Amino acid sequence: MTLNVGVIGTGAIGQDHIKRLAHKLTGAAVVAVNDINRDSAQATAATIGGDVAVHGSGQALIDDPKVDAVVVTSWGPSHEEFVLASIAAGKPVFCEKPLATTAAAALRIVEAEIASGRHLVQVGFMRRYDRGYRMLKETLKAGTIGEALMVHCAHRNPSVPDFYKGDMAITDSFVHEIDVLRWLIDDDYVSTQVIIPRRTRRSRPDLDDPHIILLETRSGIRIDVEVFVNCAYGYDIQCEVVGEDGIARLPEPMSIQLRKEERLGNAILNDWKLRFIEAYDVELQEWIDTTKRGEVHGPSAWDGYFTAVTSDACVEAKRSGKLVPISVRDRPSFYAR
Repeated sequence: MTLNVGVIGTGAIGQDHIKRLAHKLTGAAVVAVNDINRDSAQATAATIGGDVAVHGSGQALIDDPKVDAVVVTSWGPSHEEFVLASIAAGKPVFCEKPLATTAAAALRIVEAEIASGRHLVQVGFMRRYDRGYRMLKETLKAGTIGEALMVHCAHRNPSVPDFYKGDMAITDSFVHEIDVLRWLIDDDYVSTQVIIPRRTRRSRPDLDDPHIILLETRSGIRIDVEVFVNCAYGYDIQCEVVGEDGIARLPEPMSIQLRKEERLGNAILNDWKLRFIEAYDVELQEWIDTTKRGEVHGPSAWDGYFTAVTSDACVEAKRSGKLVPISVRDRPSFYAR
């Protein structure tokens, strides 16, 4: 059985996912595309080959009887509309992060999915599929370092484009840590605090950089994350869990160690897509396989909602300079682990 997929959004990440679905992964075919820029959609459809429908709206794509499942990679503020429409049509939907741009919108998706009685929504938090993070999680599950006490992390980009501004260090970058750390230690957050250190000279008036973000979990684990999006030297993701009996660290991406010109060193990646390219492949292949079985195994709409609530609390903490509680509803039984 082939899963016929329609993709809404043919920007950079949409085109990457279309290439995976059409040419790299197994069990799926891209049969329809849509983008607010019709020329982009038509050009992308031409690269797929075969009879690919180019729809004038996301709703028309969702309504296409040839589309079995939907991938949403459009502009973030449009996600709620297309995910809700997919649920209403009874079609599985993979939505790139964010699930929605506000916690209230994410909650509407949660409520709609529960009302449908079917698990249909998966959110594109790809770090759960990274080999290093999975090795780290297995180490924690095995009890190798005892109970986790603290987690130290860094999220560093060499630079960011001009449209990256305001609170995007939290709402666009740190959201990955919000999801993957909660999954890693299997614990929910209860409060946050945000500290703004000395500003780097590479920042701009409309962008605070760097940030230090502090989280506390229900069990008392303390997490600190440095988010530095103009570090200049490369794309660098770090994670260290301090346990009662030892320390476990996220492994570095594989690279060749060189001895040259009186120096010893390893190359550092400069592109986030290269750092997590394998994770994207594993993520979408699993989505294809589980969707054909009528299941959702990846990050759920509830995870997308929890991330949105936490992100909103972090933005509030940044602006107020205060410790801010993170309050969510009790987890519905529909999303029981």
